[in-house]
Amino acid sequence: MSGTEWTWDETLFAGTAAHYTRGRVPYAPGLAEALAGALGLDGRGRLLDVGCGPGTLALELAHLFAEVVGVDPDAGMIAEARRAGAAEPVVTWVRARAEELPPDLGTFTLATFGQSFHWMDRDLVAATVRGVLRPGGALAHISDLKGESRPTEGLPHPPVPYAGIGELVRHYLGPVRRAGRGLLPHGTPGDESAVLARAGFAGPQRIVVPGGRPLVRTADDAVAGVFSLSSSAPHLFAERRPAFEADLRGLLARTSPSGLFSERQPSSEVFIWRTAQER
Repeated sequence: MSGTEWTWDETLFAGTAAHYTRGRVPYAPGLAEALAGALGLDGRGRLLDVGCGPGTLALELAHLFAEVVGVDPDAGMIAEARRAGAAEPVVTWVRARAEELPPDLGTFTLATFGQSFHWMDRDLVAATVRGVLRPGGALAHISDLKGESRPTEGLPHPPVPYAGIGELVRHYLGPVRRAGRGLLPHGTPGDESAVLARAGFAGPQRIVVPGGRPLVRTADDAVAGVFSLSSSAPHLFAERRPAFEADLRGLLARTSPSGLFSERQPSSEVFIWRTAQER
């Protein structure tokens, strides 16, 4: 990853997979329909989901394709994806880094990155993915809408105390964001547009899929959310994990004695990049 001191290692998401599905807030409803409308997806073609994690996005989009391949370097994530997708015969799960895609995967109609591209050698991965897309293919980067206001007024339970949780994590792990065996003093890289343009993509087409519906979260959901993050992966706490979790649950109990929390689902933001010959 150019421009930072950080280098990827296999512990980045170690131990987070078991917490991911419960802890992460789902993508906005209507995401699949929005992608289908923008790209003419009709149950044919092939999807490559790069950095698939436990299969969240690949499984949500599987009905739009004849075949889906989910790729992730973390063994725990692939194991969770296989369990979650056991009843979905069109999906194949492959443990591999995006930088080292197996040459026998074939070609694809669409490649998706669900909040994963920033963890990769982006120039290499963009060029590699460009090479496995069929003529007229596209790349879609999907994430929560950053900077969105999600008011909590009128919700039945207190909001998850994210600021307090962040302070607690820093108390245990230090002020600089952790990432695998290293640190991210400057955060993850930006300027995705320049990277994808260099790789031969044109765009982007931006789509926002509205969120906003109220969600009820439990204390267990909130704990899982913390342990699903690379910056607070369970292994980073080592022998202090029980103490951290006790303090975390204490904070949650003080915030909401009922153990229930409310928040509004974030909107999903999609950037679609097409092969340059479509200009």
